Amino acid sequence: MKIKLTSVYVTDQEKALRFYTDVLGFTKKADFSNGPFRWLTVTSSDEPDGTELQLAADDNPAAKAYQQAILQQGQPAVMFFTDDVKGDYERIKARGAEFTMPPTEVTGSTITQLSDTCGNLIQITQLARW
Repeated sequence: MKIKLTSVYVTDQEKALRFYTDVLGFTKKADFSNGPFRWLTVTSSDEPDGTELQLAADDNPAAKAYQQAILQQGQPAVMFFTDDVKGDYERIKARGAEFTMPPTEVTGSTITQLSDTCGNLIQITQLARW
């Protein structure tokens, strides 16, 4: 087995698409609609056939409550890994992203956190090399 898809709820799918592609640098993978439902995914530009992230509308009351609760707790809705957290921090910051935590060394890694502008906190992690 392998993980092929995971989801994050967003307040605005079009705004989220712009953020995840233009700011973070991901690539749009799937985008189709059926009535009011829109299936929208992005993937890493480095791994176009890798795991997809669905940018799911938070129009379900349970989804909206979940999204708001983890944001209020300061818990990231999604975590991405990188080999250069400081470089990614500078690149993404230059594209206008609002970081809530600069690159910070914690046990076993360096992390940074930012808002995705659509109701979520994102964490970018670089694992320490022992």
